Amino acid sequence: MSTETQIPEGYMKDAKGRLWPQDTVKETDKLEDQLVAKIMEYADDLSAQIARFKAHTFDDVSTFMDLLAEKYDTKKGGAKGNVSFTSFDGLTQVRVQVQDYITFGPELQVAKDLIDECINEWSVGSRDELRALVNNAFNVDKQGQVNREALFRLRRLSIEHDKWKKAMDAINDSIRVAGSKTYVRFYRRKTAEDRWAAIPIDLAAV
Repeated sequence: MSTETQIPEGYMKDAKGRLWPQDTVKETDKLEDQLVAKIMEYADDLSAQIARFKAHTFDDVSTFMDLLAEKYDTKKGGAKGNVSFTSFDGLTQVRVQVQDYITFGPELQVAKDLIDECINEWSVGSRDELRALVNNAFNVDKQGQVNREALFRLRRLSIEHDKWKKAMDAINDSIRVAGSKTYVRFYRRKTAEDRWAAIPIDLAAV
């Protein structure tokens, strides 16, 4: 049962739920209200279309994958379900990609402590540059999370030191896969020699 209050004819409701006679509302406010209502009507319709397109796309991909599995008794694609489908002429492509959500456990603090010990033990000349790299890795980014890209760059450093290796092991052990999301992306190119150009459709937000 709907609990939404019916707005009497000739009135407008403000953000605090108060009713105002339309002739007491400023003309610019009424025009702005009409503008938002018109745009939102189109936005709701478009969002619904994209949601249906997304559902149909995943259904079609799933059906094709099942067909391949039945025919060849195997799966098309790489690790984590990543797979691409290309038109016969090589000019259009659909990519399905699975992206993991990564978080870090308490082992990360142990790794930071071990790395700090390494830096303090090593020569002064090499310490400042490495310290800046470490601080960048363990600083939080704009979302309040550890700077993952900088942290992964830290893991790629080739340093043969037992304590450093233990720190890298602690970083690896700290990684948690909190979930994953599947994305579909679309690409087109004019010739087979050209680079792929993305067709911007944001299905991830629907």
